[in-house]
Amino acid sequence: MILSRSVSVLHSCRISSAPKLISHKLKVSFPLAYGSSALISLNRSEVKWVRVFASATETETEVERKGNDTFFADQAVSWKSLGLSDKVSVALRDSGFGRPSLTQAVCIPSILSGKDVVVAAETGSGKTHGYLAPIIHQLTNTNTPLDSEGEERRVPLKTISLVLCPNVMLCEQVVRMVNGLLGEDGHPLLRVEAVCGSQGWPDKQPDIIVSTPAALLNNIEPKRNRRVEFLRSVKYVVFDEADMLLCGSFQNQIIRLINMLRFDEKQVSRLATSKFGKPLEIDAESSAQFDLENEDDADFEEDGSISDEEEEEELEYLDDTTQIPTVKNGAGPDIRKGWRRVRKIYTRSKQYIFIAATLPVNGKKTAGGLLKHMFQDAVWVSGNFLHRNSPRLKQKWVEVTVDTQVDALIEAVNNSSTDRTMVFANTVEAVEAVADILEKASIQCYRYHKNHTLEERANILADFRENGGVFVCTDAAARGVDVPNVSHVIQADFSSSAVDFLHRIGRTARAGQYGTVTSLYTEANRDLVEAIREAVKTGQPVETAFSRKRGFRNKLKKRAFLKAGEAKESQSVRA
Repeated sequence: MILSRSVSVLHSCRISSAPKLISHKLKVSFPLAYGSSALISLNRSEVKWVRVFASATETETEVERKGNDTFFADQAVSWKSLGLSDKVSVALRDSGFGRPSLTQAVCIPSILSGKDVVVAAETGSGKTHGYLAPIIHQLTNTNTPLDSEGEERRVPLKTISLVLCPNVMLCEQVVRMVNGLLGEDGHPLLRVEAVCGSQGWPDKQPDIIVSTPAALLNNIEPKRNRRVEFLRSVKYVVFDEADMLLCGSFQNQIIRLINMLRFDEKQVSRLATSKFGKPLEIDAESSAQFDLENEDDADFEEDGSISDEEEEEELEYLDDTTQIPTVKNGAGPDIRKGWRRVRKIYTRSKQYIFIAATLPVNGKKTAGGLLKHMFQDAVWVSGNFLHRNSPRLKQKWVEVTVDTQVDALIEAVNNSSTDRTMVFANTVEAVEAVADILEKASIQCYRYHKNHTLEERANILADFRENGGVFVCTDAAARGVDVPNVSHVIQADFSSSAVDFLHRIGRTARAGQYGTVTSLYTEANRDLVEAIREAVKTGQPVETAFSRKRGFRNKLKKRAFLKAGEAKESQSVRA
């Protein structure tokens, strides 16, 4: 807006209203979460999405009046009451997390149940610790500790967790959060390593590997023994920012990884029992040898599924880069895309956890649509304010023109009664233009966008976290980046999609705190802003105000046509 002074074209956003499907028949009771027993019914036959954080004993007005009760669970809920060990509970409290959030109070028991889980909750609701805490609890109770001389005892196969993130910055943030949970000796409870950017494969296997999809594939695909051993040792798989990972350029990589992990589960299931029905002792050497002998010799049907006539089948998504041997005609690899039939009945040995702050579900090609098909028995957990405006967030709307936008921006920044303010623009050029304007007004600021190197971005974020100030950025800083105590977010350029809007405003009012969002908009955005304000006022999902680019532009044209007709009719009446 400030750079081009022209109407921004709205980008396509395929984000739906609240999801309609719960994909697991399960009843879960959390007797302490809300002061009284709150029974959650996730019944697939009901075809409903259950707002799991609603309390039957409190009205919405009472919750809003209590302020932080829109974030924290009931006072009676403790980390230990959710099923976490004393070691993990103490580490969380020592790190400053005295009480679980509402999101954590529900997702932690769900993850501890061992079932696949989809957690879709608003930004700043505690999702990262919500999945890290139960995974660390499980790993500390599974893996063999160090012996008296400080050396790791030899175990047949070490259990590890894999966390996948869309970019290096988020990977490093997850690593910091794991390293922040310390034991009594002052050292992290578990060893975590990032495999991304300039960081290659660790020499010594850690408890948790955090990686981007491309970096992981680059490190395991060329080296077969490493791949087999790694896939066999992974027990917990987390997809952080799942909606981003399951769309666009990440989708084929993620689906390829899921198919590899599922194939390993089938191999483990076949290994677990001998032909005489007796369990086999599985260690790293024997399982790796089995896979090396059978990986290329797997019996594929013509449609790409593993041959097994007596077993039931399920749907598995196939990306367009996967090559499936066509056995019958011997014509070589057959490249396909879509759903294929694969073996369904096998003993599960891995848990899949999907985390998102925005999760579109309408349509087979959306992230939620893929999850419905690929993980039909997953437990879905939703936050009270998913895709909605938080009651702890105050929004200000300022309509500007070409002549007033610069003054309005400077005024909004100067009126920030906070040490940390984030200013969003839509492009790198716009960020530079906004920063130049602020510096000419004697307002020092940070600049953050994709043209900076990873090291530069990491240093800029670290300085902002430590020293505060004004942080001018693109949407590269909108998703997943956690900066404490940001009390003011300013949109110098108005968001072009519901996803961007929700992630931007989610940089403030986090972890039970309050915040303010000031949005500058032009006449071109007026109808969109009015729709958003109406959605906020009525408590409806914000994405209902957005539409796909063509649909919204047609809507604007229709409104303009109707207004022109009304004006013409009014003039005729006067005449």
